[in-house]
Amino acid sequence: MKEVSIIVLDFGSQYTQLIARRLREEKIYCEVLPYHTKLAAIAAKNPKGIILSGGPSSVYNKDAYEVDQGVYAMGIPVLGICYGMQRIAADFGGSVIRSDHHEYGKAELFIDQTKKSPLFDACEDARIAWMSHSDKVDVLPSGFTPIAHSANSPYAAIADETRRIYAMQYHPEVNHSEEGYLMLRNFARKICGITEKWDMGHFLKEQIVKIRAQVGDGKVLCALSGGVDSSVVAALLYEAIGDQLIPVFVDNGLLRKDERESVENIFKVHLKVPLVVADAAENFLGKLAGVRDPEEKRKIIGHTFIEVFEQEAKKHDGIKFLAQGTLYPDVIESVSVNGPSVTIKSHHNVGGLPDWMDFELIEPLRDLFKDEVRKLGLELGLPDYLVNRHPFPGPGLGIRIMGEVNKEDLYLLREADAILLDELKASGYYTKTWQAFAVLLNVKSVGVMGDNRTYDNTVCVRVVEAVDGMTATFAHLPHTLLERISSRIINEVTGINRVVYDISSKPPATIEWE
Repeated sequence: MKEVSIIVLDFGSQYTQLIARRLREEKIYCEVLPYHTKLAAIAAKNPKGIILSGGPSSVYNKDAYEVDQGVYAMGIPVLGICYGMQRIAADFGGSVIRSDHHEYGKAELFIDQTKKSPLFDACEDARIAWMSHSDKVDVLPSGFTPIAHSANSPYAAIADETRRIYAMQYHPEVNHSEEGYLMLRNFARKICGITEKWDMGHFLKEQIVKIRAQVGDGKVLCALSGGVDSSVVAALLYEAIGDQLIPVFVDNGLLRKDERESVENIFKVHLKVPLVVADAAENFLGKLAGVRDPEEKRKIIGHTFIEVFEQEAKKHDGIKFLAQGTLYPDVIESVSVNGPSVTIKSHHNVGGLPDWMDFELIEPLRDLFKDEVRKLGLELGLPDYLVNRHPFPGPGLGIRIMGEVNKEDLYLLREADAILLDELKASGYYTKTWQAFAVLLNVKSVGVMGDNRTYDNTVCVRVVEAVDGMTATFAHLPHTLLERISSRIINEVTGINRVVYDISSKPPATIEWE
């Protein structure tokens, strides 16, 4: 069994895998396990440190999630985050209560001690920390002292330096927590004493060995969208099994403008992998007719994808596996993974296969975030412009049209979206932002064009800045650029007379609208 430097015990936070990702950025190998993992299974991995994640529960609830108490007796450092902090406080005899002042979002963090804890080594005072809690530690356990506070949290961070047990009320793993990565690094390197170096090169080698062992002499049908994730999966599989790979690109009628031609060119010129194209637009649009509920749309698209892949598989002998570009943000927003996380929304490529499909799934990117996938793509030799494309959802434009999906609305959205991306690339803001797209709201309003009254549709422009997609803020685009985007969309796309800009963050909103 491979030794694990840090084990993260998951209590169901939407951010749990971010903790592991931050540590991997620091070249520290770690794994996420359910909070209820028994001590023997944890000890077998010989960890040098334990992190207790956040979670949606409260420690004072009757059915509160608990950790094996033997974890605290292992003699290795423990760090609790949010619920993990409250779990530690309760387990060591402290008190946790409902807070009078809830904290969500950014808060200033002040380091308390004159002699700073090693957890804050090289960290500056009065930096931003990302809070997301409605409970608080009311009474500290014996042996613990406060080491940081915020305006609403006198115990924003606490420590028992003797037993090397630390806890934070905020989320250092979230990108918007300034120097949070440094605190996690300090815990691993300075407190746990970890010196190992682990990177995407190691991941690539491990995955190639794993894929070859899983596939054997079988063939793999690879589901392609033309985006970064599925392209990296195809390149990885081709590296591992060569001609045993059969990549299938499905034109579902929900693609961006000229997307099909672009994908075909990428695979022919750069990947040099024979590409099978399935024209299934009428099939998808027929099943989506009259459907308005976003969850139902996602599920229809997902099921139809699988049906199309099964039809393609029947054209080839020896297909035993289906590969797809599922990422961890897809997983944790769709299902309860490694613990009791709350479902945010379903994703078309998450949740396994229906019983009637005789395929085994291969999802080599399932535990990675988008930025890690990009690093892996570069490791595989993919071109920079492909690796650094903005994310595009598997359900495509189907979840960027509010309500029913039809050809007329798809045309409007494609044209508006193409103008937005064109202007962002021309201005240099495409490479400065995480994701940009247009949403057709199916909300009509009165307008004036020339001397005529119009009653046409509204498009929302969404441009966000993020690192991993788990949190995001709207991009502060220049007003002149926004004005140019709006003017072009309204003047060039007949049927749209109003453009609005989405300035919400994630959380509380998601990046996509549906």
